[in-house]
Amino acid sequence: MRRILSILAIGGICLATQPVLAQNDAKAKTVLDAVSKKVTSLKSLKADFSINLTGGKGGKTTDTKKGSLTLKGQKYHVLISGQEIICDNKTIWTYNKEAKEVQVSNFNAAEQTMSPAKLLTNFWDKEYKYAYKGGRKEKGKDCDVIELTPTDTKKQFTKIELLIDKGTSLIAGGNYWEKNGNKYQITVTNCVTNKDVPDTYFTWNPKDHAGVETVDLR
Repeated sequence: MRRILSILAIGGICLATQPVLAQNDAKAKTVLDAVSKKVTSLKSLKADFSINLTGGKGGKTTDTKKGSLTLKGQKYHVLISGQEIICDNKTIWTYNKEAKEVQVSNFNAAEQTMSPAKLLTNFWDKEYKYAYKGGRKEKGKDCDVIELTPTDTKKQFTKIELLIDKGTSLIAGGNYWEKNGNKYQITVTNCVTNKDVPDTYFTWNPKDHAGVETVDLR
């Protein structure tokens, strides 16, 4: 779970400003384009999410994490299990409350793979093939199911399944399969859009965190 949190939470945002290049399924493209259009029209978005890891013999759930995500343009702020991950589109601050330590690194969109932010926006670019897999009821929501397969076989994920709420055109969750047999199920709930969120919420303020050690990795 620690590795998936690094990928899902510390990674950057790929907002819905890119063209969808892997146009191999017209129905899937229509659904994904609707998500892109909806997200780019929002002033801000806040949502709760949970990540369940299943793997090993019997496919039992071995770990569960819950958190929340706030987006504003390409900025984000994630709260999850004693950690805060803050990004202002230039710098990423990863704060471990228990260790009283914050790691500071440069944000580089080209190096990002996956994040909760991407889960809610557009990451289905030229790196993935996609296909429409019908509809499904998920947590009381009528969802379209989109399957993505990475074109680069070196990626740690073998397949991604997105669940997109038909009523809102927002991603309601997804499933991620790793080469080692692990499966991560992500559920997105309580989406609130277009609230006023100050830019200061997406930056680290040392004055508010007395006694926290700074580790600069830039």
